[in-house]
Amino acid sequence: MKALIVQRNEELGRIWQRHLERLDVAVCRVCTARDALGFVQSQAFDVIVLDLVLAEGSALAVSDLLRFRQPDANVVFVTDTTFFSDGSIFQHVANARALVKTATPPEDLAAIVHHYGISRPARVAHRNPAPG
Repeated sequence: MKALIVQRNEELGRIWQRHLERLDVAVCRVCTARDALGFVQSQAFDVIVLDLVLAEGSALAVSDLLRFRQPDANVVFVTDTTFFSDGSIFQHVANARALVKTATPPEDLAAIVHHYGISRPARVAHRNPAPG
């Protein structure tokens, strides 16, 4: 499984990366929307951990491009704000699977990301091929 972490706080991104790598997830990590857009156009991901409020660029632009380029990839948004706390993120972003607080314990976030990474449709089909 492959994940992309887009988190403006580099240290927090590193902590999340270490927890995901313990679950055998290959992780790429960036801090800006621009860098994330480059990765999304050049590499395939099962799941993206996406800071809703980036220091540079738009998280929604990243999720939109991801939806176009990699429609089966899932997005787990993280935030330290109350924006979208009403659940409306799921009405605006088709590939959103979760919205969690940035302060979520790293092991819990890793479990959520791992779950949505392995539940990706193409991945499920690959793990359970039709008898033949």
